[in-house]
Order: sequence, then C-alpha cells, then structure tokens
Amino acid sequence: MDELTPEELATLRAALDALEADLRAQLSSSAAGAQPVDLAEPIGRLSRMEAIQQQSMTRANRSAAQRRLQQIAAAKQRIDRDAYGDCADCGEGIGFERLTVRPEAPLCIGCQSRREQR
Repeated sequence: MDELTPEELATLRAALDALEADLRAQLSSSAAGAQPVDLAEPIGRLSRMEAIQQQSMTRANRSAAQRRLQQIAAAKQRIDRDAYGDCADCGEGIGFERLTVRPEAPLCIGCQSRREQR
C-alpha cells in the first residue's frame, strides 16, 4: 500500500485535532452526569433507578471517550515518529480511506478483523 502523502497526513492530523477537541468537549459537558446519584434526594424509586442508569451510561461513554483520547495521543506520537499509517501488527500501510474514518486506528483492516474474531 502506498505511503500517505503530505496532504493526506495534514488532513488526518487536522481530523485527529478536531476529534480530540470534540471528545474533550464531550467529557467536559458530561462531568456532572457522572457524579454519584444522591440517595437522600426525595424522588421516587423509579426516578432514582433511572438516574442511576443514566449515570452508569454516562460513565461508560466517558470511559470510551477517554480511551479514544489515549488512542489519539498515540496516533499523534506515531506521526511525530514517522510511523503513522503503518499497522502496529503487520507493518503494512493502513490506508487513507480507513484512517479517514478512524484516524486514530493503529491496525489495518485485516489485523483488526483478526483481533476482533479472537
């Protein structure tokens, strides 16, 4: 597979920056929803259960966003080391199309598929 052109690399770096900003905004706006539910608050049992469920979903979303931020940081480090766009498993090029969809992807489609099947 062909190496990324300077223009493609610049496009992907901008996509990583934009994605990072979006995820940081998401984390900032969801911080209150991840706080523990006040069990002393005078609300009904079903409302409390809904609040606890919402808190759990918010925490899961925040955790996924934090993992993705770590992947973005790793992708930026790969850019700095001139290793961005190379599969971390097989060493082949990942491809601009895949990186356009998931710019932080460390694996090519084949290696990612094999990992998911295990």
